Amino acid sequence: MDWTWFLSAGAFAVAMSATPGPNNTMVVASGATYGFARTVPHILGIAAGFPVMLVVLGTAGLPLLTDPRVHAVLKWVGAAYLLWLAWKIARSDSDPADPAMKTSGHPLGFLQAALFQWVNPKAWIIAAGALATYTAQAEAAPLAATLALAILFGLVALPCLGLWTLIGVGTARVLRTRRALRLFNLAMAGLLVASLVPTLRD
Repeated sequence: MDWTWFLSAGAFAVAMSATPGPNNTMVVASGATYGFARTVPHILGIAAGFPVMLVVLGTAGLPLLTDPRVHAVLKWVGAAYLLWLAWKIARSDSDPADPAMKTSGHPLGFLQAALFQWVNPKAWIIAAGALATYTAQAEAAPLAATLALAILFGLVALPCLGLWTLIGVGTARVLRTRRALRLFNLAMAGLLVASLVPTLRD
């Protein structure tokens, strides 16, 4: 685990954390609907939940990554949950002109966002790829490599998710009518459903 390992693993973490997916789509929608401050627990839940998932899978859960039956169950449970979340986002009908909009409703909390990683198909793909690639490169210290990966992903997630949330907040300032915000939420729900296609097609 020299500087080239950290450079490669860090670049992988940035690429996986910054690209569109269920987590980023959800914080954009949350930022637009509830504002940045109320989305912070959601951000922190992802930033903590995925590293914990990496550590668990990298230490005690390796059989889960290689068992096709587990993959099948998680794929369809995750898909069902994501479709339910997409339905909730699509049905969101807030009025941007209402000052109570940012304080009403129930954005995803810390624990919900952390636990969501276990049914997030993209999270499983990233975890499998990261552990297979970067712990294999550190054969002499797989546990240290797993912990380093978890820390890297946690650190990278915060600014990436924060940026996506700010995109949602900025978008909400442009969407000044209820109809415009509803169309935006429908688009976010559609993107969330679209993010399932590559996973379900495998």
